[in-house]
Amino acid sequence: MATVPAAKVVSPEQAAEHPLPPRVQEALGELLGQAKEGLLALSVGIGLGVVAELMEEEVEEVCGPKDKWNPERVATRHGQDDGAVTLGGRRVGIRRPRMRTPDGEREVPLGTYEHFADRDPLTRHVLEQTLASVSTRRFERTREPVGREVEAGARSTSKSSVSRAFVERTRSALEELMSRRLDDVRLAALMVDGVELQGRTHVVALGITTEGLKLPLGLWEGSTENAAVATALLSDLVDRGLDVSQGVLVVIDGAKALRKAICDVLGSATPVQRCVRHKERNVCDQLAERDRLAMRRRLRAAWAEDDYAQAHRRLEGIAADLARTDPSAAASLREGLEETLTVTRLGITGALRRTLSSTNPCESMISVVRTTQRNVKRWRSGDMRLRWTAAGMLEAERQFRRVIGYRDLAKLAVAVEREVASASPPSPIRKEVSEPVTV
Repeated sequence: MATVPAAKVVSPEQAAEHPLPPRVQEALGELLGQAKEGLLALSVGIGLGVVAELMEEEVEEVCGPKDKWNPERVATRHGQDDGAVTLGGRRVGIRRPRMRTPDGEREVPLGTYEHFADRDPLTRHVLEQTLASVSTRRFERTREPVGREVEAGARSTSKSSVSRAFVERTRSALEELMSRRLDDVRLAALMVDGVELQGRTHVVALGITTEGLKLPLGLWEGSTENAAVATALLSDLVDRGLDVSQGVLVVIDGAKALRKAICDVLGSATPVQRCVRHKERNVCDQLAERDRLAMRRRLRAAWAEDDYAQAHRRLEGIAADLARTDPSAAASLREGLEETLTVTRLGITGALRRTLSSTNPCESMISVVRTTQRNVKRWRSGDMRLRWTAAGMLEAERQFRRVIGYRDLAKLAVAVEREVASASPPSPIRKEVSEPVTV
């Protein structure tokens, strides 16, 4: 068995007598220069060298050893060509080997090169930076340092290139959101709300599954939050396979247009929860400043009751008191009063009732959408508005956690199914969608 010789320490004089081969010295010199620019630049230089070696190894595996006849080869070497790989939010030029079939009729793809040349990481990086409020003009400043030599040949970092990459990525985000199949999704709750954008309204839908996961479902644009837009959105969800035959709790802010669309598309037996925070705001805004705090406390105490009948009596008592001093506030409270207690009537208590008594989960998603759009100064088209909103909704999805009280969602699903079955409603009316969203 051969033994490995022990390493020897030599003096500078002895090293000078036996210098390293010129090619090794040149490689070490390059690495030393890259190391002076930082560890990341050094890693990039080594990585690009590894990519070149991987491509050469694939060529040898397909074509066989160089300068050796192989009658069974499926491809032959065909020189080199300029190429580019994606690296740190830029395109970096490299030399790539080429292969062709033995008859020379077509090019044989190089799998290693196609993997590293994929533009998807670049467009994803552009999307993340832009949604984080980095402007297209400043994108080049945010890139990771990869060394002067690599930077000199970098591409796809200009304002126009970044803008095109962002449009491509957000268009893909819109298509992804609007084409999601919902056949296998079992919803316990569905929240619908609107977001204003430059004089237009986007009605958005957020689903909460029986496991407590929040899922952006879709959006539709209209001039206002009207019944036609909400009907189009809900009809699109059903067309994509959303099963509401077993019933689903729908949480809305109280808009009559949304209520009408729910009745038309999902059926009149669908339980609807009105957002108590919106109701509280509507009532208190009509009172004098000095009376608002006390009224807010009374309303919240009533909605905190576990017993539906007791909560209803307390709210009716508040409305009666308001009728003597402020009839408009009393009318506002009585409008849809029963639907502010739908979750309580279904027997849901604790944390889950607090979660589903308002549209806060959907408002949280809309808040992320507004944050991603805050630096946009000029909206050029409806397509641009839809792309930005869809990208913001999918960005919010990355931050989602399970809803508070999710362990009681199975109980809610059973209660909703029982109520819908006992109501035996007629078949939902499906309305025609006259202007579909263009994706």
